[in-house]
Amino acid sequence: MSIAEEITKGKTALGIELGSTRIKAVLIGADGSPIASGGYDWENRFENKIWTYHLDDVWTGLQTSFGQLSDEVMRKYGAALTTVGSLGVSAMMHGYLVFDQDGKQLAQFRTWRNTSTEKAAVSLTEKFNFNIPLRWSIAHLYQAILDEEPHVKDVAYMTTLAGYVHWKLTGKKALGVGDASGMFPIDSDANDYDGGMIAKFDTIVSEKNFSWKIKNILPKVLLAGEDAGTLTEEGAKLLDKGGKLQAGIPLCPPEGDAGTGMVATNSVARRTGNVSAGTSIFAMVVLEKPLSKVHTEIDMVTTPSGKPVAMAHCNNCTSDLDGWVRLFGEFSDGVGAKLSKSALYETLYNKALEGDADCGGLLSYNYVSGEPTTGFAEGRALFVRAQDSRFTLANFMRTHLLSTVASLKIGMDILTEQEHVKLDQLLGHGGLFKTKTVGQTLMAAALNVPVTVMESAGEGGAWGIALLAGYLTNKAENETLEDYLANKIFEGNAGHSVPPNKQDVRGFGEFMKRYKNGLAIEKAAVEHID
Repeated sequence: MSIAEEITKGKTALGIELGSTRIKAVLIGADGSPIASGGYDWENRFENKIWTYHLDDVWTGLQTSFGQLSDEVMRKYGAALTTVGSLGVSAMMHGYLVFDQDGKQLAQFRTWRNTSTEKAAVSLTEKFNFNIPLRWSIAHLYQAILDEEPHVKDVAYMTTLAGYVHWKLTGKKALGVGDASGMFPIDSDANDYDGGMIAKFDTIVSEKNFSWKIKNILPKVLLAGEDAGTLTEEGAKLLDKGGKLQAGIPLCPPEGDAGTGMVATNSVARRTGNVSAGTSIFAMVVLEKPLSKVHTEIDMVTTPSGKPVAMAHCNNCTSDLDGWVRLFGEFSDGVGAKLSKSALYETLYNKALEGDADCGGLLSYNYVSGEPTTGFAEGRALFVRAQDSRFTLANFMRTHLLSTVASLKIGMDILTEQEHVKLDQLLGHGGLFKTKTVGQTLMAAALNVPVTVMESAGEGGAWGIALLAGYLTNKAENETLEDYLANKIFEGNAGHSVPPNKQDVRGFGEFMKRYKNGLAIEKAAVEHID
């Protein structure tokens, strides 16, 4: 069957992911290969001391992305996109989106980037004996309760960004287990919210006499491959401004960006792991056994099929680095040597490989926002050097690139050194890896493990959720997600692997000593610079 026939006969799958800086739609064929895409750039806003996005922008971005994809389908294949075989939505995990019984938004959308929930997170971690990170939905809800925010009494539904979009497209209040695991702790045996912690939370807030119970305001938990509803007439109009998209398309459970990253790198089986490096950075390791104790630096989440995953998550990755690249771009424009965005990144990233392994004594902190892994509720981006530091462009760029993974290193050391978690390799995806070899080389040095990037990794989470949508309709009876990906999508795709270089590993170790000692500088900056 030709691609045009696959499109007209609805043998495709559509994945849409709302990332932190870009909304992307990817259409795949029956074999999982991308055949068209569309996108929309957006940015979070810092309003009323809250990192947020406006929900109107969500729909503008979705419609623009779908419109671009539809135009590409017509241009490349001469076919109108009126239906697809299946559809899936993914987005940034965590955060706080609450609605009343009439579907009215009750509070500003609070994204994963907000770190104002420390009191709630610490309290719940102690009461549950389970790490509740600052960005989790339940931490945001409990903080709103502690702060006596008046809207809390009216909450009828709390969900994630992916869950919100899925609800509007299908009318179903459901969520994939991976995304749900960033709202409230999951019992991986039951593949549902932990019943003991559900009861404990209701007891904790019982004196408030709310009309709701926590289980009743959370989305229903679904596993990959389960029915999550169909596209309604209203949903089709929300997605396609042109009005050509037909209702009735089945949707897979909506997932978070962590889950789609696992799928896009085929890292859903035990002893596999992946690292996603973009605006934020996180590493996911599918566990062979439970961790020995609670670590506040490590989140416990799940794969889209419900397997327990240890997640080291850091709020800051490439934002500060991107700012420096833009600055160099302004300079190149100013001297008449205008470079394309890709050429600019490639030039500066590759320059980093020429630097000293320890960055020549330079130091930077990429804390555009708070960084819970190192104990910062707020952040200030810093660059520091001593008089005798080797201040070269190569060392400067290497410093900023190593800074993107420094906080992650602290979390990963807990898994590898304290919990003795074994990893054969990490699969990398995200913006840090777009320049060939550079991000892999430095990540391998930081984590002392081979880092592999597949050619398909550039499609990212939108491709991952498209694969989950395809799994919904194309899986064989009793075929697991792990087998489906290994045998039908990734067979023969080993990717490009970069092993750790001993000199780079030693150099990164020296950089980390300086980084940890210099955290006092970051603390002073937060205290004294508004």
